[in-house]
Amino acid sequence: MEHHPITWISLIPGINALPGHTVHATLVMIGLILFGYAANRSLAAARATGNELVPDEGLTVRNVAELLVGGITSMSRGVLGPSGDRYVPLFGSFFFFILVANLLGLVPGFLPPTSDFNITFGLGVASFLGYNAIGIHSQGLVNYLKHFVGPIWWLGVLMVPLEIIDNLVRPVSLSLRLFGNMTGDHLVLEIFTDLTKLFIPVVFYFLGAFVSLIQAFVFTLLTVIYVSLAVAHEGDHH
Repeated sequence: MEHHPITWISLIPGINALPGHTVHATLVMIGLILFGYAANRSLAAARATGNELVPDEGLTVRNVAELLVGGITSMSRGVLGPSGDRYVPLFGSFFFFILVANLLGLVPGFLPPTSDFNITFGLGVASFLGYNAIGIHSQGLVNYLKHFVGPIWWLGVLMVPLEIIDNLVRPVSLSLRLFGNMTGDHLVLEIFTDLTKLFIPVVFYFLGAFVSLIQAFVFTLLTVIYVSLAVAHEGDHH
């Protein structure tokens, strides 16, 4: 059962005819594009003066971007090694979009796009297509398909169906986990805000921010793991 409270979007003629999750997801994408543009301009200006290795003073767009990208890079290298750097744009896109989409639900009058299964399932399918494409590009189609057979060829009759089911379940599990957690988190916050109005909801705002960060991290980490399994050679599956 979906819950649709009043939002600012629903008060704008024309836009309120569009699905709410689509509008909110579009706002998140526009915000991320503007943030990336501002961070890139700041970094370009630092490079022009030869100060790209010197961080800005205070909390700036560039510092935030470098902190987040550095965290994603460290996570990728921790699982994939130095070769994981090439996939940081993919992992970062998932993390940034999910994090901002989750946090949007903490702003009064807005809904987190990730509380709609259409959005989370789309993210799950994107992850599924991404790690399979990376695996095929990394090893070639034939070698990649050998993963489904397993280390012993005569077990293929048993392993191939299990591997196919395992891979098909991954996008569904990713989407359901994110959808369930964000729907529940937003609903709890709304209920306690309606009941108590002040003070107590502040605790749930902090909790909601923490859940938003954790869910973005979990989705991204699982995608990193799926990529590591997709690019691993046959002898690495131990």
